[in-house]
Amino acid sequence: MAITTFRRYEKKFYITKKQRDALLPAVFEHMDPDPYCLDGKSYNLVNLYFDDDENTVVLNSILKPHYKEKLRLRSYGAPESDDSTVYLEIKSKLYGIVAKRRVGMRFGDAMEYIRSGKRPKTDLYMQKQVLDEIDEFRRRTPCEPKLVISYDRQAYFQRGNRSIRLTFDDNIVTNRDQLDISKFRTGEPLIPGDRVILEIKVPDTLPLWLSKALSDEGIFITSFSKYGKEFQKNTPHD
Repeated sequence: MAITTFRRYEKKFYITKKQRDALLPAVFEHMDPDPYCLDGKSYNLVNLYFDDDENTVVLNSILKPHYKEKLRLRSYGAPESDDSTVYLEIKSKLYGIVAKRRVGMRFGDAMEYIRSGKRPKTDLYMQKQVLDEIDEFRRRTPCEPKLVISYDRQAYFQRGNRSIRLTFDDNIVTNRDQLDISKFRTGEPLIPGDRVILEIKVPDTLPLWLSKALSDEGIFITSFSKYGKEFQKNTPHD
């Protein structure tokens, strides 16, 4: 198993593809593609989100509290076998600062852990610590697989400062009926086809060049949660 920890601000923007295309020249000037973007192409992410029967996680997220957290299983493309690597992630947000801890493991081990609580074997302290956090989250919120969200991502790191990351998410689809991500193929579109979700991850403030590029194209910060958007879009309201 592998472990990765992130702590940063995440700023989101709901933009048109025309705005994305206008922003790209500045991105190419200052940033390099993520290693997953082979030949500059986007890559696919398939995410399995967890919640309880009362939808506690997503309802809390919609309320925008000072602190919130969620659990998801992430795969880079649909897993091809039980030996495919996936990442079990616990993600929290406190006063705008996002912390993400994740553990990489075999898909088969991840699904067994989700089904029975049997933890993958590890002797490493940090891996045990993240699994302890996940166990505690599941104890407080007895959750199960609820929703798959898949999208294509273009990702970039600032040249000379990889702590600054920018992503464009396109072709976002959701599915509550097919929760086996190894069999996931498609779902319902979440946003109109001419729209893209831009996310910028930074340790503190935006670099000047990026702030100017966003301002020049009339791009402003918005609040957007893929999980929250799907829930509000598909839940009947009185």
